[in-house]
Amino acid sequence: MPAREVRLRRGRVAALGASLVVTTTAALGGLGVLPSSGEPSYAATPRDDALTLSGSASSSTTGSVAPGSTGTASASETDAVPVPADSGEGRRVVFDVSDQRVWLVREDGSVARTYLVSGSIYDNLDAGSYAVYSRSRNAIGIDDSGTMKFMVRFAHGDRAAIGFHDIPVDDGEPVQELDDLGTPMSHGCIRQARPDAKALWRFAPIGTTVVVTE
Repeated sequence: MPAREVRLRRGRVAALGASLVVTTTAALGGLGVLPSSGEPSYAATPRDDALTLSGSASSSTTGSVAPGSTGTASASETDAVPVPADSGEGRRVVFDVSDQRVWLVREDGSVARTYLVSGSIYDNLDAGSYAVYSRSRNAIGIDDSGTMKFMVRFAHGDRAAIGFHDIPVDDGEPVQELDDLGTPMSHGCIRQARPDAKALWRFAPIGTTVVVTE
């Protein structure tokens, strides 16, 4: 009888330990430390399309943007490329499919940052208003097609989540050059230069409005 009691207590300890692991993992996922969704993400093009990330030109404006902060942006850039008129109001992320450009818009309507991106080569995203629902600092593309950082998901595609992230890496090589930003090249998501991906990550916590225009 004593031996049986010991086994039961050990079982309870093991169950308690497993419960704590699950709870901790879920909490970290909600903070973006671990992937908070089991949903796969669209990512890199096939390996034979991979290019070196050697472009020296950057499409982004300067400055970092934290949630609720003012951030910085080039006056000439924001004057020359205004936010689309049909993109709503208030604090939001705007992605224009035709221009392949993103704007980080403050509550007062001023632009914190704007830059070129590479969206999908497919017509997989309808114009409209969405909201950020999941974030992962590190993510893996669908079918193990590459890895990416600063993933911010806001829509659901046919096979995987759609979101913003940096240029994916496949087999140790970035899948496109910086100079190619502004041209659709992904199989679902929106690719950004690393500094811009970091800025959007800071700007767009879960619940942030994302407006897609055409």
